Amino acid sequence: MAVRKTYKLFIGGAFPRSESGRTYVVNDNNVALASRKDLRDAVVAARKAFPGWSGATAYNRGQVVYRIAEMAEARRKEFKSLGVPSDEVDAAIDRLVWYAGWSDKIAQVLGGANPVAGPYLNISSPEPTGVVGVLAPADSALLGLVSVVAPAIVTGNTVVVLAAEAHPLVAVTFAEALATSDVPGGVVNLLTGRPAETAPWLASHADVNALDLAGAATDLARDLEIAAAGTLKRVLRPAPADWHADPGLTRLTAFLETKTVWHPKGV
Repeated sequence: MAVRKTYKLFIGGAFPRSESGRTYVVNDNNVALASRKDLRDAVVAARKAFPGWSGATAYNRGQVVYRIAEMAEARRKEFKSLGVPSDEVDAAIDRLVWYAGWSDKIAQVLGGANPVAGPYLNISSPEPTGVVGVLAPADSALLGLVSVVAPAIVTGNTVVVLAAEAHPLVAVTFAEALATSDVPGGVVNLLTGRPAETAPWLASHADVNALDLAGAATDLARDLEIAAAGTLKRVLRPAPADWHADPGLTRLTAFLETKTVWHPKGV
């Protein structure tokens, strides 16, 4: 008998079932249906991983993201068997490599020494925001997912991702690539199920610092923005996207904050 694959959640580097025991069916596969408790566990894991991940060198984070690309390359046939077109698999791998290359360069673009009138040095540098909640796009199972996760983590943030309800198989397979790469546990946490059910708790969670609403429908996005306002989260609103186009720096800069340091000259 063939051994059927079980599609679970990805929290803290492990693959637990939903604490609720619930599942839903996608293409004849049972997939974990995440609960509010699962989401809280994912946020705890992301917060625990943040100090170590944000404190790693930018070069090291780039190496880790490049390793994700290598692991995704090794799973090319599996992604294709799940219905992901060949050109999208290629583009997703290239996108990971592209973001990996930006890891130790984005600070040079966004930071710098500021001219000041006085015997001081004034230096600005970008730093990660913290824990970012991400709603994965529903219109691009793999490339869209990579395009919202990679820029957040390569800049030092940790993420809690709500996979698109219709594409959990691809999302969990990508999580398996993460688990076999060098990504520390908790840097990426992925929940499958119904984002409309779990996203409000993500938006209102006090230990989540920002939201990327790429995969949120208009009405849900509005409600999530209102919920996020209660804890002053940074919110990247959903917008029509061609995921195959040049991504630019929008998502790299969306979850960075500028820290400015003053230092007297001659000391």
